[in-house]
Amino acid sequence: MLKSDEDSDDEVYFANMPDFGDHVDNAIFSQILEMDESDHERDFSEPLVINFFEQAQDTFEKMDQALASRDLNELSTLGHFLKGSSATLGFNKIRDSCQVVQQYGHKLTVDGVSEPDENVCLKKIAEALQAAKVDTAELEKQMKKFFGAE
Repeated sequence: MLKSDEDSDDEVYFANMPDFGDHVDNAIFSQILEMDESDHERDFSEPLVINFFEQAQDTFEKMDQALASRDLNELSTLGHFLKGSSATLGFNKIRDSCQVVQQYGHKLTVDGVSEPDENVCLKKIAEALQAAKVDTAELEKQMKKFFGAE
């Protein structure tokens, strides 16, 4: 059976997709890319990804405010929200950092063990939030280059 030109284009495109390392689950991200009608006009995936980074920035600002006011419940809610968005796109490192924020916001370790010391929770959240910001900035640069939007 002969492959269509479109199949060949897909193979070339995915073969040329950069290695995002452990930042991105390529299987999930490839599924997002497959929703585009054209590999050359990323009308579905590009706005989705760009909007994610805008959403992440807004969420980080809210997290900073919640951290300053020591609002663990709000931090957990925001962590859960951004974890879901990043997981949907396959953005692993951001997802993992947001999981830490969510868990410690509930006064739980990442293993689900109770952590009653609020100061420990806030410290772990601050560390995870900083990691999420760094990973988001790095991934945003890679994605803008990938989509030719730099």
